Amino acid sequence: MTRSALLVLIVSSIQFIASAEAAWKAGVAKTNITPERFICMSGYGGRDKPANGKLTELWAKAAVLEDASGNRGVIITLDLVGIDRTLSQAVCNSLREQYGLDRAQIAICTSHTHTGPVVGKNLAPLHYLILDREQQVLIDEYAAGLQSKIVSVVGDALDDLRPSQLSWGNGRATFAVNRRENKPYDKAAQWRTAGTLKGPIDHDVPVLAIHGEAGELRGVVFGYACHSTTLSFTQWSGDYPGYAQIELEQLHPGCVAMFWAGCGADQNPLPRSTVELAQHYGRRLADAVDSVLLTSELLPLADNLSTSYAEIDLPLAELPTKEQIEMDAKSTDRFVAARAKMFLEQLAGGKPLSSTYPYPVQTWQIGGDIQFITLGGEVVVDYAIRLKAELAGTKTWVAGYANDVMAYIPSRRVLAEGGYEGGGAMVYYGLPTVWAPEVENAIVAEAHQQLAPKQ
Repeated sequence: MTRSALLVLIVSSIQFIASAEAAWKAGVAKTNITPERFICMSGYGGRDKPANGKLTELWAKAAVLEDASGNRGVIITLDLVGIDRTLSQAVCNSLREQYGLDRAQIAICTSHTHTGPVVGKNLAPLHYLILDREQQVLIDEYAAGLQSKIVSVVGDALDDLRPSQLSWGNGRATFAVNRRENKPYDKAAQWRTAGTLKGPIDHDVPVLAIHGEAGELRGVVFGYACHSTTLSFTQWSGDYPGYAQIELEQLHPGCVAMFWAGCGADQNPLPRSTVELAQHYGRRLADAVDSVLLTSELLPLADNLSTSYAEIDLPLAELPTKEQIEMDAKSTDRFVAARAKMFLEQLAGGKPLSSTYPYPVQTWQIGGDIQFITLGGEVVVDYAIRLKAELAGTKTWVAGYANDVMAYIPSRRVLAEGGYEGGGAMVYYGLPTVWAPEVENAIVAEAHQQLAPKQ
């Protein structure tokens, strides 16, 4: 290394330390949320028995960020398939009452593991509405306990606040495959080898690193756009995101590793279906994160944070008539019938079906560099690709499965194509019809509005 190059390196290091040591504070914490009893599992409709074992623990984790002006943001990650609006609101109300946090300051992200428990009324026609009363009671009890644990772990993270260094980077993992474009699934390995896989993907691995004043890694928050569907058996498991978090925490003792799911509604880990593959994908994702942490690719974040949140009236297509709903209630498809009976009870109670849904769009601007967008529902990859193209590229992070997982969120393209992600899955989430064509533009426009420079 030349003397001038060495001087540049030293100056860069000093600048990193000076900026990182400025005034960020951060706190991290984790708590076990594995059900104490074997309740029903979420994610697949074919299951007719509760869980019967445990492969890994499930966790709720929290990272609190505080900038120089005292502005705070709380990232909560959950090893769960999703949460519904009711539970999300209850958690946020408790956090406001106990810790003075407003809604914009709270981002609740889930991993979408399909080997976790049913969570409240999330995916109600697929699970809760067709279960016996004993299981419904257990699910209600779990949801109530979960709320308490989430609030508690945020309190622990607040108690852990201390001066910290925040930095970011971007890695890459390539095991996600567009599941709409590459069928049958058992051909995916062959097509990957031949370089003939089709369809849009997002292989970015965004990384937010939290270091202590002495340089120790205290926390790492990372994302990836891929379904957590490697496994489908009846044992509790965090699937590949769970294994990635375990791997990182073993590599960096004392670190809390936190995963958020990206826009992976139409992305699958392929091939799949074995524990060995879940572990393998977890290691590959952890390696992608670790390569960022260990190879000087981290960039310091200035000590400023702004948070925004809004619920927009996302339009649905034409609603079914009461006569159509009554016909569905007689269907031999138990999921269709369960949804219809839920709607008939709602109508009998004097509450008409709504033509819109209060859809959550949340944005954070971290350090003047990172634009962290969290979107509700199962969001297809087109959203991440579009928002990155229109905003700041790899400095734009787009999480799905956040704050309220109420349905699949197709792009206009996927909605027009139809299929499971385009509308077929609506029955399992309990919405009355498919989305209207303008949903993509409405969501993207709200994200742009929140991120626009304030006058």
